[in-house]
Amino acid sequence: MPSANKNYTALKKFCLSLGIDLFGVADIRQAKKDFMLSEKVLKELDRAVCLGVGLSGCILEEIISAPTRLYFHHYRTVNNFLDQAALKVYNHIQRKGYLAMPIAASQIIDWQEQKAHLAHKKIGYLAGLGWLGRNNLLVNKTLGSQFRLVSVLTDMPLKTTSPVKEGCGDCRLCLAVCPAGAIKEKAEDFEHLRCFEKLKEFQKQRLVDQSICGVCVNICRGKRK
Repeated sequence: MPSANKNYTALKKFCLSLGIDLFGVADIRQAKKDFMLSEKVLKELDRAVCLGVGLSGCILEEIISAPTRLYFHHYRTVNNFLDQAALKVYNHIQRKGYLAMPIAASQIIDWQEQKAHLAHKKIGYLAGLGWLGRNNLLVNKTLGSQFRLVSVLTDMPLKTTSPVKEGCGDCRLCLAVCPAGAIKEKAEDFEHLRCFEKLKEFQKQRLVDQSICGVCVNICRGKRK
């Protein structure tokens, strides 16, 4: 256990030096069954390092009822930054003699179901970085939903951080602004299909070249508001 604490402290320091805003470690032994990765690869990887970087509040501020081209570019740039950070973390861990597997910040492999190799927001939740909000996004106490995530799976002994016992409370700002009407009173009632159809509509209008929106991200600001 002492080595797990020591590794955690050292790795967190390294990640923060890369410009990371959020850092947490999740125990993924029970979550691996939902990953779209081979069991052979996942067998030894019981920890997930989850990293987050805040989005520009100024860029998000321009989003009213639809995504902007500037947000689209910013979204991709932040994802690329996270992928580069994950690559450095993977390399850092591997050089210490452990296994590590960086998972792309944004790589959909099933568009109809909107699924990636794993759900970074689920890893973020397990790592204590926030709670699943009504907007179907991870909500952090400080950043709201204004951040992006990436994960690195590893067998390195690491102390884990526990899920937070918080929620959206009385805040329902996202319900009022959702252009698809997909957000409901309860997080589990979020209508994924309605959201996806609206994202496709934005693409057809050539507002963006990817399935993103940003309306509820802009309104969910945490302590930034």
